[in-house]
Amino acid sequence: MSGRVGDLSPQQQDALARLRDNLQDLLPTMPKADDHFLLRWLRAQNFDLKKSEDMLRKHMEFRKQQDLDNIFTWQPSEVIQLYDSGGMCGYDYEGCPVWFDIIGNLDPKGLLLSASKQEMIRKRIKVYELLLQECELQSQKLGRKIETVTMVFDMEGLSLKHLWKPAVEVYQQFFTIMEANYPETLKNLIVVRAPKLFPVAFNLVKSFMSEETRRKIVILGGNWKQELPKFISPDQLPMEFGGTMTDPNGNPKCLSKINYGGEVPKSYYLHNQVRVQYEHTATVGRGSSLQVEYEILFPGCVLRWQFASDGADIGFGVFLKTKKGERQRIGEMTEVLPSERYNAHLVPEDGSLTCHKAGVYVLRFDNTYSLMHTKKVSYTVEVLLPDKASQEKIQSFEATGPSPAQ
Repeated sequence: MSGRVGDLSPQQQDALARLRDNLQDLLPTMPKADDHFLLRWLRAQNFDLKKSEDMLRKHMEFRKQQDLDNIFTWQPSEVIQLYDSGGMCGYDYEGCPVWFDIIGNLDPKGLLLSASKQEMIRKRIKVYELLLQECELQSQKLGRKIETVTMVFDMEGLSLKHLWKPAVEVYQQFFTIMEANYPETLKNLIVVRAPKLFPVAFNLVKSFMSEETRRKIVILGGNWKQELPKFISPDQLPMEFGGTMTDPNGNPKCLSKINYGGEVPKSYYLHNQVRVQYEHTATVGRGSSLQVEYEILFPGCVLRWQFASDGADIGFGVFLKTKKGERQRIGEMTEVLPSERYNAHLVPEDGSLTCHKAGVYVLRFDNTYSLMHTKKVSYTVEVLLPDKASQEKIQSFEATGPSPAQ
């Protein structure tokens, strides 16, 4: 049995009745207290009554903390409204609302220098509440229950700037919130125009998704404009995405419904850096350098770093050893990122690079030019691995047709 209204086994029916009895104290404060709503929590926990009740009680606390009953009257700051991308546009074949998330045009650093991480997450919570409200309106309009949403993630333009740690944390926290507070509401998450970097980005967030959510992810290849209309009727799909829908003025991107983001003007910046906690601190002696080695086992991994110096600037570069297992001078290594001096005492530095070759990469903090001053460096370095399944899928697309990034 599916565990939905009208398709319950006797045991599921009993669990529903007992959940309703156990929640008598909360029912009056719930946004919806019908069987459809309660069954979502039961299905999410495989009809384990105790787990379902605990999950729903935690959600009601979350509603109170976030003041969700009044979230539609809350407005994010101007910079979030103008430059945080995405939009609700159209309905799928069953009448479920469709949300488009436009990743490539997003300026994550600009947004997080102009607004707080909490505000960006709260905006996404409001979006999800709006989508569920739209489900309710669709249910009334169509005369049958609509309780799931379809999401389309357009990954064109995904680049290393989107792997900036504070930006990734926004999506990690949002998926955590979604799993805990909006179970059984995602129908499909459809990924289009995924570039080679996508498997690394996906690997950073997939552990924050349930197995059930991961099963609902559909990655489309180079023929995505022919495939997407199988999920969403062409008249409900913007022309930009392979449909026939346009704005009243004929714009194929449907800008009246979908915000495509863009670079945030510096006039919105509230500060020039995002506070970071570093994993390591080291002293680089005068006239010397500090070398940190990371072994990359296969191509396609990403090295990501953040560092700050204390009191004065520091040189930084990335090199690849040409001989494994041997000590080498910097001059004998392949230069991957040329060494430069950074004013990391004024503004912390962050960066990343895609490792196109396997081998030992050396991150070098250079103080050889300073014969008078010792430098203190705080840094965090991570190796980001690609998700193997999505990497193989994208490679198979490239082998059989045009690149999905086109």
